[in-house]
Amino acid sequence: MGRPPLKVKPILVRLGEGVPERIEALVGKQKKAEFIREAVDAELARREKK
Repeated sequence: MGRPPLKVKPILVRLGEGVPERIEALVGKQKKAEFIREAVDAELARREKK
């Protein structure tokens, strides 16, 4: 059986120097993508409120 699909689309995002390391320090290597998805969703919601 396996994991259900996440229904996500892969994209390439260029982050500033040191940003990936800062994210990993906060959430760990395995949670980096999840952190970025949540941060983008939160920022979209914030901007859409305006």
